[in-house]
Amino acid sequence: MATTRRKDRAERRPLVSSDVLLERQPPVDLEAERCVLGSILLKPDVCDELAMFLRGDDFYDDANRKLFTHMLEMHDSGKKIDITLLVDKLKSSGDLDGIGGLPFLAKISQAVPNAAHAVYYGQIVREKATYRSLIDASTSILRDAYEENCDAREMLSRAEQRVFSILDGRGSGSVSNIRDVLHDAMDRIDARMRGEHATGGVESMFTDLDALTGGLHNSELLILAARPSMGKTAFAMNIAENVAVQGGHPVLFISLEMSAIELVDRMLCSVARVNGHRLRNGTISNEDRMRLIEKANIISQAPLFIDDSPSRTVTEIAAAARRIRRREGRMGMIVIDYLQLIEPDNSNDPRQEQVAKIARRLKGLAREMEVPLLCLAQLNRQAEDSKDHRPRLSHLRESGA
Repeated sequence: MATTRRKDRAERRPLVSSDVLLERQPPVDLEAERCVLGSILLKPDVCDELAMFLRGDDFYDDANRKLFTHMLEMHDSGKKIDITLLVDKLKSSGDLDGIGGLPFLAKISQAVPNAAHAVYYGQIVREKATYRSLIDASTSILRDAYEENCDAREMLSRAEQRVFSILDGRGSGSVSNIRDVLHDAMDRIDARMRGEHATGGVESMFTDLDALTGGLHNSELLILAARPSMGKTAFAMNIAENVAVQGGHPVLFISLEMSAIELVDRMLCSVARVNGHRLRNGTISNEDRMRLIEKANIISQAPLFIDDSPSRTVTEIAAAARRIRRREGRMGMIVIDYLQLIEPDNSNDPRQEQVAKIARRLKGLAREMEVPLLCLAQLNRQAEDSKDHRPRLSHLRESGA
């Protein structure tokens, strides 16, 4: 009995104490912060490079943070940055004594011998700031979980938003010289003239479609929309199968509506030319069965992955795609069936705003993974009410696409 009671007490013990974690020294490199500031004093023009990825809030030390902010303000306004002008600005703002006065500025001016490694030091400061942001987000998530002040699904959504907001705020900025872009463009043009597939993506293997579109281009979000029961899933599955089986490219198919078994049944019937109704009823012939086995053996070797979880957020979809890319070494295409079934981050937002945010994040995912992302969507009922029944962009209003 004593052993049982000790075991029960151990099981009730908290897994981790957030207070203990908060007592630890957060990730910080004060020397790198001072080196950034010293580099700016030596070479003010380096502000242009640093401002692409570094913010005042990234500095842990309050004095360093204030000084960096003032330096950027001076640079943005076209003012020269030197000790004398910096002292004047700090005095006028009332920050000079707060940061440590002239002794502090003297120390900063001697932090580095030259500004050659300013960007390197800036990247260290930014990395430490990202770690601290993750700690803040994790601590909030930990406390929310212990307090159980909302249902688990809402808590997961909040946690997702906190972590994703860090990622959103960490864009490094990318400015390309037009010469480099033109060079790549001419390479693609030459490749097309040689008859090569130079879209930087994959071919759908539907000849007419590829002739019209030039294939499925990397980093593009493609919307395939129609009313229910019009063949969206079957067409998307055919494209996924072509890309994976014939093209040999890894494909992730996110099915939020149908199970993996249903999708595979459809695919087998399509490639083996077997009647789906007879397959479901078990009335296929031996010849049909042999064709199904033959096609199943071929498809089983293809890098096609199906996620049939009925509920997925964009973050979860992105995580699945990253796992496959790490395992396979590359990714060819992502297919999602369908847009309106993706879980929103905030269920309190208006529906149109929810789906618009999801569409924007899917575009970001396509760019991150550098693959075409084919997302199915349902047209609203207005498509049926129109005289000619032809789909229009206005029929995608709720989708935000």
